Amino acid sequence: MTYDLIVIGGGPAGYVGAIRAAQLGKKVACVENDRAGGTCLNWGCIPTKALLKNAELYHTLTHRADEFGLKIDGISYDWSKIVGRSRKVSDKLCGGIEFLFKKNKVDYIRGTAAIPAAGKVEVTDKDGKKTSYDTQKILVATGAKSRPMPGLPFNGKTVIGSREALTLAEQPKEILIVGAGAIGIEFAYFFNAYGTKVTVVEMMPRILPVEDEEVSAALEKSLKKAGIRILTNTKVTASKDHGDKVSLTVEGAANETLEAPMCLVAIGVVPLLPEGVELKKSEKGGWLDTDANYETSVKGIYGAGDIIGPPWLAHVASYEAVHAVEGMFKPGHKPKKVTTFPGCTYCQPQVASIGLTEAQAKAKGLKYKVGKFPYQVSGKALAIAETEGFVKIIYGEPHGEIIGAHIIGAEATELIAEMSLAVTMEATADEIEATIHAHPTLAEMLKEATEVAEGHPIHI
Repeated sequence: MTYDLIVIGGGPAGYVGAIRAAQLGKKVACVENDRAGGTCLNWGCIPTKALLKNAELYHTLTHRADEFGLKIDGISYDWSKIVGRSRKVSDKLCGGIEFLFKKNKVDYIRGTAAIPAAGKVEVTDKDGKKTSYDTQKILVATGAKSRPMPGLPFNGKTVIGSREALTLAEQPKEILIVGAGAIGIEFAYFFNAYGTKVTVVEMMPRILPVEDEEVSAALEKSLKKAGIRILTNTKVTASKDHGDKVSLTVEGAANETLEAPMCLVAIGVVPLLPEGVELKKSEKGGWLDTDANYETSVKGIYGAGDIIGPPWLAHVASYEAVHAVEGMFKPGHKPKKVTTFPGCTYCQPQVASIGLTEAQAKAKGLKYKVGKFPYQVSGKALAIAETEGFVKIIYGEPHGEIIGAHIIGAEATELIAEMSLAVTMEATADEIEATIHAHPTLAEMLKEATEVAEGHPIHI
């Protein structure tokens, strides 16, 4: 059988690219060696959010019940059911992807793919049987996996990555987390909510280093108040797995040896490239190198998603896959590469942003003005007892275009959608102000922050 396109990888880039190609009338197959949905649906975005919702609810009932006039005696939790709920959510969505494949007539092939040559894909199934397929084009969307720490390999017990953290049979009493990016911070919040003693080690000067400095500082203050120990400007100089515990020697802001029965390593990811034909890779990180059309160094072979490098985000991966496929099969379509995108961290308080931080705007020599509005002044935030955080919008001068938006607080990851649309539509401060925002809502704060930037705030 000859295909128009074979997609290797069934994650947010792979399955979206396969379905879009099928919608364009092409004969498509998607090869996946695990389950449809990839890391995001199986071992990342979705199951972690299910766990985090559990943690948020448990924290509210145990620490804030009285605030809401609730009396709860003897509250407890079942760790296996907490983990089990997240797996059920993942299973349901992965089954949904398989349904979408059938609906769009995409052939779903289970196995490990290799590319012996352009136009050829060889799939090895779980029994070792190899099957060769011919195809006009290939889209590599194999993604990435957790980066191990030198000298401290993953073993699934004392040293774990994010995947193992999702299915722990027992809650650890204490855990060390190396890396304070989104993954490290989300798991720090999750474990801390249930009483696990958490220590986070980060070599950069602040947690969530890609976020605006004010946001990072506010979140660090909140997490420390919750009981999480955070060591920034701190480097791991030695590590050892003792079999029943892990020790880390750290230097910097702290100089000591840390010990815990478990260590979660969250220091980034490495590429998962298929075997076969040699494809050009980036000098830094070994990511798949692609041109403006998402085509690799071998004609007819394309790449999209995490495999082509940062940012490693599911929504970016899907965007890239759609543009790659439309560039292949949609006459006149000029693919777009990702330049501006929203980023989200789902701890509590949540963090979300798009565009430049204030430091980046300053470094570029841009003229700008900033509007900030605190949650504690929002009527809706007061009503739902979520007054921690703020909205910060950076507007360019003299035209008033949005060059950056940063939110920390309740539902920040939902609120950022308006700012993302505004950036895409090239909306200005005048247009945000002219848009009537429903009252009472948290979204009103985006308008309020804009009024602050324009110099005529009403409610602050």
